[in-house]
Amino acid sequence: MREHWVELFSPAIGTAGSVVRYGHYGRPVLVFPSEQGRASDFAGNGMVGAVADLIDAGRVKLFCVDSYDAASWASRDLPLEERARRHGAFESWIVDQVVPFIHDDQGGDGADIAVAGCSMGAFHALNFACKRADLFPLAMCFSGNYDPSAWHGWGERGDAAYFNSPADYLGHLHGDHLDWLRTRLSVLLVCGQGQWEDTTGALDSTRHVAGLLAAKGIRHELDLWGYDVPHDWPSWRAQWAHHLPRFC
Repeated sequence: MREHWVELFSPAIGTAGSVVRYGHYGRPVLVFPSEQGRASDFAGNGMVGAVADLIDAGRVKLFCVDSYDAASWASRDLPLEERARRHGAFESWIVDQVVPFIHDDQGGDGADIAVAGCSMGAFHALNFACKRADLFPLAMCFSGNYDPSAWHGWGERGDAAYFNSPADYLGHLHGDHLDWLRTRLSVLLVCGQGQWEDTTGALDSTRHVAGLLAAKGIRHELDLWGYDVPHDWPSWRAQWAHHLPRFC
């Protein structure tokens, strides 16, 4: 399996972040790590190995990135609105540096990029896909909580928090933009019903977002695994290996 590391400088953040590419050919999938994770975490937790056959067969290329959560969503000493504003720097890095790198790596063809992630990575995948479906028309989300105000949030919420909370803005989509999303966006929502899926809020949030997508007529799938499936890497390895072959 080909593995390639790059460091991409972000003017918005003022430093470089890591991107690790696994594979040599196939559909590009941008992978967000779990909370405060690094680009190497997906491989370190067996997620790359779980789909090694697809990677070696040239069906998919994974592009795993560093998180920016420590300076944004995970900074619990900051009010939610400031955390959301800081997330904007990460969004800039993804759109302005990571996406062009992926397109160049794909031969400059501007190919659509799928997004994926587990836990907080699932939040990022859904949020980026909903906001930038022009770039990311498919989101594969595993055990996410899609309401940032539930993450020890405090302080008044403004536009920055609202427009980064799928649990809020999805219900208010309308008009031409909603019509376009109905033709463009596909979302896979997967969650177990076992240990920690309740205490993290992932199970309730996954069901809630599925309901919002259904009400708006946006293409999606909801796949709830059993009560013996916890919020943990062994679950996500099995779910990832089960679903990814359908999309590449």
